[in-house]
Amino acid sequence: MHFAFTDEQEDLRRTVRAFFDKTSSEPELRRLMDSPEGHDPGVWQRMGSEIGVQGLMVPEEFGGAGCGMVELGVVMEEAGRALLCAPLLSSAVMATTALLRCEDPDARKRLLPRLAAGETVATFALTEDTARWDEEGVRLAAREDADGGWRLFGHKNFVLDGAVADVVLTVARTPDGIGLFCVEGDAPGLVREALPTLDPTRRQARLEYREVPATRVRIPGNGWDLVSEVLDRTAAALAAEQVGVAERALDMAVEYAKTRHQFGRAIGSFQAVKHLLADVLLEVESARAAAYFALLSADGGGDYLPNVAGLAKAFCSDAAVLAASENIQVHGGIGFTWEHTAHLYLKRAKTSQLLLGDSAHHRELLAQRIGV
Repeated sequence: MHFAFTDEQEDLRRTVRAFFDKTSSEPELRRLMDSPEGHDPGVWQRMGSEIGVQGLMVPEEFGGAGCGMVELGVVMEEAGRALLCAPLLSSAVMATTALLRCEDPDARKRLLPRLAAGETVATFALTEDTARWDEEGVRLAAREDADGGWRLFGHKNFVLDGAVADVVLTVARTPDGIGLFCVEGDAPGLVREALPTLDPTRRQARLEYREVPATRVRIPGNGWDLVSEVLDRTAAALAAEQVGVAERALDMAVEYAKTRHQFGRAIGSFQAVKHLLADVLLEVESARAAAYFALLSADGGGDYLPNVAGLAKAFCSDAAVLAASENIQVHGGIGFTWEHTAHLYLKRAKTSQLLLGDSAHHRELLAQRIGV
């Protein structure tokens, strides 16, 4: 199979890369790492109003572009290259996917236009203290009031952008199974605490639900089926982001190998460095193929998406960690310093490797599905 992007998709890539070059430079990246929000709300709104990133998957009737996962993957790859400090994965991927896959026209009509315009940040709260990404890990309880309203009791942990999100789509356990609930960020009883993280470019939070009022989102059939689809599509998007991380780390290593001289010659001329970079290039290109196939599978609607997405997530995560680690190796001592950006790519790669479950988790799921 020969995969090639369309002219429109390549235009999208160029536009997004130019935007990120201006708004996500290294000085700006370091400023946002130390800011309370972890991102620039003004830039977030510009992403929605100027280039329509948040609304790529949103149907036109809700103010979006009506595109698919491939177009979103182009943006995620560029976001990985830039180490974008923004709630892109949590809001434009996880929360938006949950709304698109639900059967609640009121929730879609109320939230999707705001998400597409960059006016609102949403997140998807699933994991708890066990950090399990499966149905058994859901312990937060939802109880129905006498008047038909709902209250949530418990907590969520490791929630992406949970401390700043305007809306938290929360997975909870109800008397009839897994349910999805919409919680306003300023709801009474919701206590949000930012967590210290290895990767300062992607924020996480712990959320305490102390009898928090919530609106139940109507979903088709078994609630966990919707959650699983959100996780599969997020895995495909995250795989694309990891390709961007790996690609940029490799580019940094190649650039440095050409300019750093030792013993009177560029270190890139040494056979050991050549072989190292060649091995990384092979992994990056293989990861790119895996990520693109996962994105195509998500748009194709086949029932093999769970297998493809999980495998792509596992492979691309490992490739990104390898590329970022070898980038530091090529840079030598300077690669370990806080002043150099190499360590930030390794931290993004490592935390993303664990997000949604590590590589061993996804390979084990694949083995179970195919009966190995």
